[in-house]
Amino acid sequence: MRKYVVDQSGNGDFRTVAEAIAAAPDHAVERTLIVVKNGHYKEKITVPSSKTKLSLLGESRDGAVIVYDDSVSTLKPDGTKMTTFDTPSFTILAEDFYAENITFANSASRLEKRGQALALHVEGDRAVFRNVAMLGHQDTLYTPGNGRQFYDSCYIEGHVDFIFGSATAVFKDCELHSLDRHNGYVTAASTDESQPYGYVFLNCRLTGAAPPATVSLGRPWRPHGSAIFVNTWMGSHIRPEGWDNWRDPAKEKTARYAEYGSVGPGAESAARVDWARYLTEEEASALTVRSVLEGRDGWNPEEVRAAVI
Repeated sequence: MRKYVVDQSGNGDFRTVAEAIAAAPDHAVERTLIVVKNGHYKEKITVPSSKTKLSLLGESRDGAVIVYDDSVSTLKPDGTKMTTFDTPSFTILAEDFYAENITFANSASRLEKRGQALALHVEGDRAVFRNVAMLGHQDTLYTPGNGRQFYDSCYIEGHVDFIFGSATAVFKDCELHSLDRHNGYVTAASTDESQPYGYVFLNCRLTGAAPPATVSLGRPWRPHGSAIFVNTWMGSHIRPEGWDNWRDPAKEKTARYAEYGSVGPGAESAARVDWARYLTEEEASALTVRSVLEGRDGWNPEEVRAAVI
């Protein structure tokens, strides 16, 4: 296993995260471990598809921060504005990526009304994030494609559609924090009709600084968007109706939204929209990290660690 240390002070192999990623071998069969010492690394990074089996291990979650500030208000070299998909601070296209004890952030200020500004774009299959923070405002975490992703004990904050995309992803023991604005949305799933699952949240906490009853659990970016909350604590910022149809009643017939065992002041079951489901105990107990994500190759993300092949 290769190991590189990134340290801004010069006491490592590299001063920037991008340099360490570039040095990692292409199409690796063993992991490359990149240890990131504490510091604010202002870098806009893409992990290309060739950089397989790459691990980022921060010295501490809140101390090792990779941050950039592009947004849809940022101008490209040709003078045109960036699109949403140009803005991520960190983009992952490679398979078998792993991150632990680190923060990915987009610092474009919501007070400046700079619009969409992604912190993290995750597209490669079999991606694992453990004790990772993702900080943004609108569109914090983007999960395109049909890959599989696992978020374990992570902190994700934002306001509008701050977890969005079409991947199959399990969030276990995570905190999803809604910022202090009205009319927020935690998720905007665009799950393909052929996929059995989109976003599955297990034993998570929905916290927020937003006013009471102003944040929806989700709205379908595409007709068959899927999100399920199991045994989740929900704060008072969650709207009693729970879900939003994105101004399209037709999506009420196709979106796949469900809950089981919701608790807390935002778990107002009597007022939930009638086009979302409540799972049975049997259905909920069948939803595990392994059952949702194993796929044809039998992947078990709970066994993956930073330095494990």
